[in-house]
Amino acid sequence: MDKLTLKKIAQPLNRKGPVLNIILDGLAISPHHCGNAFYQARTPCLDNLMKTCLYRQLYAHGHHVGMPGETDMGNSEVGHNAIGAGRIFDQGAKIVQNAIIDRSLYTYSAWNEIIDLLKNPSRALHLLGLLSDGNVHAHISHLEALVSQAAAAGAMKIYLHLLTDGRDMPPTSSLKLLARLENHLSALKTQKPGLDCRIVSVAGRMTAFMDRYEANWDLVERGWNLVVAGIGPQFPSAEAGIRASHRKNPNDQFVTPFLVAAEGLEQSNAKKSITICDEDVVICFNFRGDRAIELSRAFDGDVPFTKKPDIKVHYFGMTLYDGDTQTPQKYLVPPPLIDRTMGEYLVANKIPLFALSETQKYGHVTYFWNGNRSQPFDRNLETYLEIKSNDRPFEEVPWMKAAEITDQAIKCLHSQKYQFARINYPNGDMVGHTGHFQACIIAVEAVDLALSRLLDVVKSVEGIAIVTADHGNCDQMYELDPTTGAILRDEADRPLLKTSHTLNPVPCIFYDPAYQGEYELRSDNAVHNAGIAHLAATTLMLLGFEPPHDYLPSLIKWRS
Repeated sequence: MDKLTLKKIAQPLNRKGPVLNIILDGLAISPHHCGNAFYQARTPCLDNLMKTCLYRQLYAHGHHVGMPGETDMGNSEVGHNAIGAGRIFDQGAKIVQNAIIDRSLYTYSAWNEIIDLLKNPSRALHLLGLLSDGNVHAHISHLEALVSQAAAAGAMKIYLHLLTDGRDMPPTSSLKLLARLENHLSALKTQKPGLDCRIVSVAGRMTAFMDRYEANWDLVERGWNLVVAGIGPQFPSAEAGIRASHRKNPNDQFVTPFLVAAEGLEQSNAKKSITICDEDVVICFNFRGDRAIELSRAFDGDVPFTKKPDIKVHYFGMTLYDGDTQTPQKYLVPPPLIDRTMGEYLVANKIPLFALSETQKYGHVTYFWNGNRSQPFDRNLETYLEIKSNDRPFEEVPWMKAAEITDQAIKCLHSQKYQFARINYPNGDMVGHTGHFQACIIAVEAVDLALSRLLDVVKSVEGIAIVTADHGNCDQMYELDPTTGAILRDEADRPLLKTSHTLNPVPCIFYDPAYQGEYELRSDNAVHNAGIAHLAATTLMLLGFEPPHDYLPSLIKWRS
């Protein structure tokens, strides 16, 4: 028997329609009602489902999705990896952290190549990535470790190009991290006289480089013009530039791109800033792939804009960001090998399926769901559908493309071509990141309305839907006192916004209109603290297959 052939269940469910996995991105269940847009929104569909269907909650953070610690928030990437793989794999944050702790990173060929390149004194080392300790795209400790090790290995010119966060961290947290980083650099320069190690450019993550799914290449071009062409205002320090941007918009995501002049020079008479030049070494220290792919292509491939100047550098990523396209060509830490995903099993067992979302989460129901593989396993059996996202700020159009996603899903269901579907509604996450509470309420309500439309059709075609989420976000829009649950406020008595993900559990609803008690939720120890990786085995059972032996156990069991 082929290793991907699944054994059929002796008495499968008698359902004519498909099984759907519906991901309500960023919708979790919080015990607190203050600042909870999910709770405040009018959601008659979801309210009814949680009252009338088989229902439980699942964990979507920490070790449940392969993150280093239990206080590490989940995210859409590791969440969809876990759901699609049916097992928990160590993810980018944990892999990089372990490689730094055990120092294996510095034994890999890529690091040795970098050190050899830097023996040429004309070359500089540039480190580019997200200044964050959110552990979603990057972590400041990884940056500090790379800088320290490069300096110890003999690098004398180390320049940092920072992207501020404000999305997976509090909106103005960059200044605190900046102070920590500056102290680290100062200590290195004290230990090693002659070392030129400093921050040379800064931009917000939503103003330069960190585009994804080719939604807005202008961000990448703007980043290139900043760090290579040296186009942008100059400030005497990184702190001065960030504070100037905060006066216009107090959110790190949108820091206006700027260059940092030599220490002590005022903006009016600042000399030319340091930029990335031909033959320099560039490391992107982000470990997550989606928002590093286009950035990597700028230095390591083709882009849809004219690069001026068109330099050639020695580029390395922290890890492999796209296995299909081998982007980047060189990287420091090998990525997790995620094999035998649910999608691969389904195709091998001749189950036709479709994957659907809008641009912002299209890669999550394709690339991440399939274990970081962007291409279908079998184009004859798989249909990938992308609804183009709006190019306006999410808080201005919080309904996003929920209606269009639903229209397309209904069309697919009526076609009767498919036995499985995976669908992502991004609203709760994308609007949640804006910190706009009222917009987030509208976003949740738009998803609830879309879900009610879709489930009506699921019922008509005699299908089953598992309604769940990949992590929380809109369930906590403000920072809360951990003891009382009250909203925390700043010195001006303004509520402190929370634009990052949460640690709250996510819903798991079994919508099965033809249900006659054939199965029930398990309550044994194997699923007591279950996470979203258990959904794969559960889905396979509903499709009539016995799950692979090493998948995390199903959330349901057949009644005898």
